[in-house]
Order: sequence, then structure tokens, then C-alpha cells
Amino acid sequence: MLDYDAEAEAYDATRGGIPRAEAAAAAVLGLLPAPARTLLDLGCGTGIVTARLARPGLLVLGADSSYGMASMALRRGVPVVLASGTRLPVRSGSLDAVSAVWLLHLLREPGAVEEIVAEAGRVLRPGGVFVTTVDKDSAHDVGSDMDAVLAPHLTSTPADSSERIAALTARAGLRPAAETRFTGHGQGRTPRATAAALLAGRYASRVSPRGITPHELASRLELLPDQDTPRAEPTYRVRSFVHA
Repeated sequence: MLDYDAEAEAYDATRGGIPRAEAAAAAVLGLLPAPARTLLDLGCGTGIVTARLARPGLLVLGADSSYGMASMALRRGVPVVLASGTRLPVRSGSLDAVSAVWLLHLLREPGAVEEIVAEAGRVLRPGGVFVTTVDKDSAHDVGSDMDAVLAPHLTSTPADSSERIAALTARAGLRPAAETRFTGHGQGRTPRATAAALLAGRYASRVSPRGITPHELASRLELLPDQDTPRAEPTYRVRSFVHA
């Protein structure tokens, strides 16, 4: 698991920067109902996406449990609260919208995803929407030679699978509303960088090597051609759920 306090300064540069953030923000805004006046962005990180969730009359607040990340968000002018998405300092039924972009797939603690979805349901008013990315990791390396190497070793129970999130939102009193997709600009991965990330433990949310060690799996990636040529950029899926 990453040390997000330590990673905060360099985080955006390694994850597509402004182009990816703008695409993500546009996707989220496109799923918000026109009357929405308040939005809480969970796991806002450095605020690079949160700062772009702007439209007239919409008040946006970020929340993150990492002090380093929250500090970066503040530098971007994002009002942010230092808080976990599993226990929000927000009144029940007080928000028009809650978003979670590239958050749920990271959660490995038992019950964490369930708690976050339940909290989103708690703080939303009737008619409010929860907007979240789903199936994040499965969007990467689709059909590529890297996918062929990694596919047998992908985790069988992704934390943010669309089916799982649909079941959890239903339990929280939310029903499916709409969905969209956007391009993860700058996120086409190379074999060399992916091997290094695997060895550094940065694929913990996606890869669960079975029968071989992480070093052996990284070695297979290092045998692929065009080691520094990015494969296709991912297309991310975003779904919205409305409070009944």
C-alpha cells in the first residue's frame, strides 16, 4: 500500500496529470443532476480532479484521510476536510451529491467499501446521487501482450467490481441511474514501468500472483518487446446511483 503522505508531491505527475483529471471531472459533472448544489468528493487526494468539479451554483468539498494529500488539495484552493470516507463529519441527508473517483478499488481492509457506500447513502438527501468509478483496474492493458502476462494473476474479487458496487448501493438505499466512460489520458502502461510498480507493491489492488513470486511475474513482463512503449490508454467506467 502506498504511503500517500510521502507520495503526495509526485502523485499527479505519475498518473496522467491535468488531461486525465479534466476527463474525470467532466465525466462526474455529466452525471450530476442539474439542481445539485453540494458535492463531497471522497478520497480527493491532491484535489486535481476536485478542483475541476466546477459549475455555477455548485459548492464542492473534498475529503481525504492523508494529511499530505489534503495539504496538496488545499494548495489548489479546494476546501477539504481530513476525514475517512467510512466516517464522515457530515449530517445525514444533507448533500446533493457524493463522488468517489479511483478510490474504491484501493480499499483492501475488510468492510471498507461497504462502509463508504453506506456513508454515501447516509449523507445524501432523497434524490441525491452517488457517482463512482467502477472496474478501474480491468480497464488497463486490455488485449495487450501485458494483459496476456498479467491476466492469470489478477485478483478474482476486485473491490470496485460493478456488480459488487450495485449490490452495496442497493443495500444503502441507492438505485442505478446512469453511467459514462472517459479516457485515462497518459495512463497507457509500459512493460518496464509495470514490472517496477509490481515489485514496489503498487499493483496490490489488482495483481495477486498465484503459483509464482512477484519477481517471477515481473521477469515475464521484462521479456516483452518495446519495453518503454506505452500500451493503449484505458477507458474508465463511471456509474451514478440515486438516493430513493
